[in-house]
Amino acid sequence: MKIWGDNPKVFGVYNQLNPVGKVRQKDAVASRKDEFNISGLAKDYQVAMKALRNIPDIRTKKVQDISRRIENGQYSVRAEDIAEKLIWTLSGERI
Repeated sequence: MKIWGDNPKVFGVYNQLNPVGKVRQKDAVASRKDEFNISGLAKDYQVAMKALRNIPDIRTKKVQDISRRIENGQYSVRAEDIAEKLIWTLSGERI
């Protein structure tokens, strides 16, 4: 694009030097270390989870005892107990 003649507005924009001052920080925050806090409830949860990890999933003594009693013919379950457990499981309520 060519501009003929004297056009002070156009040339004035490009010929002016606007001094730029130094950048100043305003409301600078002092550096701090990150902090990590655990609530009391979370600490209780950690203790409970640690205790649960130490408990075996299967109570081997009880399983061995019932297995032994079944083999010896000494283990019997009443039909009423089975029915009660089925009703409780299906209804979601304790009887």
